[in-house]
Amino acid sequence: MLRPRIIPCLLVHNRGLVKTVQFRDPKYVGDPLNAVKIFNEKEADELLVIDIDASVNEVEPDYQLIKNIASECRMPLCYGGGVKNVDQAQRIINLGAEKVALSSALINDIDLVSKIGSVIGNQSVVAVMDIKKRGLFKKQEIFTHNATKSTGLDPVDFAIKLAAKGVGEIVINSVDQDGVMQGYDYDLIDKIKSKVNLPITALGGAGSLDDLEELISKFGVIGAAAGSLFVFKGVYKAVLINYPNPEQKLEMIHKAF
Repeated sequence: MLRPRIIPCLLVHNRGLVKTVQFRDPKYVGDPLNAVKIFNEKEADELLVIDIDASVNEVEPDYQLIKNIASECRMPLCYGGGVKNVDQAQRIINLGAEKVALSSALINDIDLVSKIGSVIGNQSVVAVMDIKKRGLFKKQEIFTHNATKSTGLDPVDFAIKLAAKGVGEIVINSVDQDGVMQGYDYDLIDKIKSKVNLPITALGGAGSLDDLEELISKFGVIGAAAGSLFVFKGVYKAVLINYPNPEQKLEMIHKAF
C-alpha cells in the first residue's frame, strides 16, 4: 500500500553537507557520509541528495561521492546535480542510486524525461522544480542554478508537461520557504498536485514535526521532504542530525488519516 514518505534532503557544497536559507549563504553542517549513517540508524524512508555546485559550475556529477554515499545508504537514494544526459543518469543508477533528479537540464530539453526513462525506467526519473515568487504580483516561477536564473516558466504548466513526458516524480521545492522553517507553501503544492497524477514530494519550509503532519493531513500520500528540520535542533539551531522515530511516524500518519 502506498503511504507518505518522510525524506531528509541533504545539500552538498564543496563535498560537505550544508544548509541554505532561500538558497543563499550555505552553512557547513557536517560530513554527508556521517549524516547518511545516522539516517540509516534512524530508518529514514528515503534520502534526497542534491549537489548544489555541479550545474552552477557546469561540471560532471561527482561520481566518487555518489558511489560513497550509495555504498553507505540503506534506504532508497535519489541523487541530483549536474545530470544532463542519459549516460550520466545510467552511471548514477549503476553506482547504486534508485532515482536520478533533473532540474535545469529539463528546461533546455524536456524530452530528457523520456530519453532517460527509456533506459533507467520512468519511475526513476525525478524532476525538481525550484520555485520562487517574483514581481509585484508574486507570481510563482521556476528558477534554476540555485535560484539565480529565471526561466519564465509557470510551475503548474511545466508540471503538466513533465507528467505528459512520463516523469516518475516531481519535487516541488519552494525557494522562498527554504530554510525559513515556517511551514510548507501549501497553496503552491495544491495547485500542482491537483493537476498531475503522479508522486509528489514537497520541500522547503518544514520547521517541526507538526509541519510534516499538516502536509500529510492535507495531501495524503506525498513525500514530506525537509533539510533544516533534520540537521538542526532547538531555537538556537544547534547542528544535530535527527529524524522522527517509528512511533512518531506512525502517530503522524494515523492523525493525518
